[in-house]
Amino acid sequence: MNNNSENIAVVALSGGLDSCVTSAIAEQNYQLALLHINYGQRTEKRELKSFNDISDYYDIKKRLVVDLNHLSKIGASSLTDSKINISKADLDYQRNLPTGPRLRREASRQVPTSYVPFRNANILSACVSWAEVLGAKAVFIGAVFEDSSGYPDCRPEFFKTFEELIKTGTKPETELKIETPIIHLTKDEIVKKGVELKAPLHLTWSCYKNEDVACGECESCALRLRGFQKAGVKDPITYKVKPIYL
Repeated sequence: MNNNSENIAVVALSGGLDSCVTSAIAEQNYQLALLHINYGQRTEKRELKSFNDISDYYDIKKRLVVDLNHLSKIGASSLTDSKINISKADLDYQRNLPTGPRLRREASRQVPTSYVPFRNANILSACVSWAEVLGAKAVFIGAVFEDSSGYPDCRPEFFKTFEELIKTGTKPETELKIETPIIHLTKDEIVKKGVELKAPLHLTWSCYKNEDVACGECESCALRLRGFQKAGVKDPITYKVKPIYL
């Protein structure tokens, strides 16, 4: 762990696989300040538990939980609106997506029901506010582009543009980078990176649907399971069903 108290990074930690590995990466060079967002998601309590468990694992003193319940009031996402069903994963669609500019065009037409409108901008805004107060040098977020290709706010150009916004909207002395260290990794590469860094993957929670036992069938569970399966690593959490997604 980096013990330089002047070298702080705020990390958006949902409690999921991606944000946990992102925290492990940030921890190599920064003193961590971990921020968690409650936004009325179905698995809010379980995600908060994972956030606190991971924070305890790294012995983090600087931790902040922010309520953004306006996102659930706005709705329009299966994660926040119980009237919208959580869809089963369609990994065949994910597997056949084109790459490069064609991927961006295709993604813009295929936004999944789990997309929470402009969520990452809301998360980053909270992180930047805290980072400015702390005098942090960076904000880390565990966005993944190709595995979450339907989310428009997971695109690399979104984060590049947001970094420019920070320069315009913060104090002149504020110098903040937006770090997305896993944005171009596949889930199996993320799993391998987590194992390499001894990240507490057993404390994470990815299921969109359940808070007790992961369903194994929602998009998030499926992408996670496929990542562990392709990496040849046993997923340490329990599932209601555990399909083979290779």
